[in-house]
Amino acid sequence: MRTRAKIGVVLSAVVVSVTAAAVVLGATPADAATGGSGPYPADYETSAGLPDHTIYRPQALPAQRLPIFVWGNGGCAANGTGQVNFLREISSHGFLAIASGAPNGSGSTTSPMLTRSIDWAVAENSRPGSKYYGRLDTTKIAVGGWSCGGLEAYAVSHDARVTTTTIFSSGLLNDADDYQLRRLTKPIAYFIGGPSDIAYPNAVDDWGKLPAGLPAFMGNLNVGHGGTYDQPNGGEFGRVAVLYLTWRLKGDTTAGANFVGAACGLCRSQWQVQQKNLTLDDGTPVTPPVTPSSSPSGGANPACSAVYAVQDQWPGGFVANVTVTAGSTALTGWQVALGLPSGATITSLWNAVPGDAATVTNQSYNGRLTAGQSTTFGFQGTGNGSGATVTCAAR
Repeated sequence: MRTRAKIGVVLSAVVVSVTAAAVVLGATPADAATGGSGPYPADYETSAGLPDHTIYRPQALPAQRLPIFVWGNGGCAANGTGQVNFLREISSHGFLAIASGAPNGSGSTTSPMLTRSIDWAVAENSRPGSKYYGRLDTTKIAVGGWSCGGLEAYAVSHDARVTTTTIFSSGLLNDADDYQLRRLTKPIAYFIGGPSDIAYPNAVDDWGKLPAGLPAFMGNLNVGHGGTYDQPNGGEFGRVAVLYLTWRLKGDTTAGANFVGAACGLCRSQWQVQQKNLTLDDGTPVTPPVTPSSSPSGGANPACSAVYAVQDQWPGGFVANVTVTAGSTALTGWQVALGLPSGATITSLWNAVPGDAATVTNQSYNGRLTAGQSTTFGFQGTGNGSGATVTCAAR
């Protein structure tokens, strides 16, 4: 259930105001300084073959082939330098990054512009005489975007050439668009600005509807919807994006250890982390880092179990997630009884339906679980979320 019907209008208004300022203040290509903290100082350029895009590349191309990252801007604004610090940082670590929109451009972007970025990069890699001839790794392509740009990334994530998707402070606006989640087959990562991020409820809703077995990561950093893109080298979002792309597009498992396992690097930081089906590509499954607050119910062979975890707590409120797992037999529906601490109340609920008293039941799309399969629901509440109990039963 989508919890904020007007999110699309608000996202566009918030981010367009930021990118509009960038149109006035941003550097022209001739004035743009190389930068980034990586080993390959990066700059941006344009191409006659892709005039409505901005191409970020290491100033001196390294010997190793460059994986490709295509990007949709916040507000779907056609300003390819709107997130210049962030994208230049990524490129400086040995990636070709392509943003929709010309440098300091105006107007709006569309999801087909991301597809054109991929088409152009693949063609340039095969074109004799191109500076990119044989220099790009067209088997490793990531698509990503911030806010409205994240919706564009979703729209093209089913492209067979895309090997991973990254969603920054974004989430589908309508349940009618959930088919985009069902067709996902490649790993996905969410980087969200915490409960104060206007996209947070929609991102959490998407997380709960991902296909079973899909490798997925969600990190929440409590910075709100604006992220850290304008900070030097893209700030914390830039650092984490580089780590994720280095893992997924370059196979660096040291970088991957920041995302995988109960003791992952981001698990021990200010990020709030959730994981699904993640491995370091060695075939070893990893258990998500959750803090159980209840034992499986129903005797020695329960029909289902529930595990409760507080994702975020602040003075006067909290966000919690509950993972429901089927027992040794399949379920056609489930019900969870919630024992909230004294004074705590639920103000919003996603991926579940409120029932009688302190109970919730499955939505239509997440009630059927095969043996051992899990799903999640979450809620925001007032008061202190610590110490709640949860009990699951089949229905």
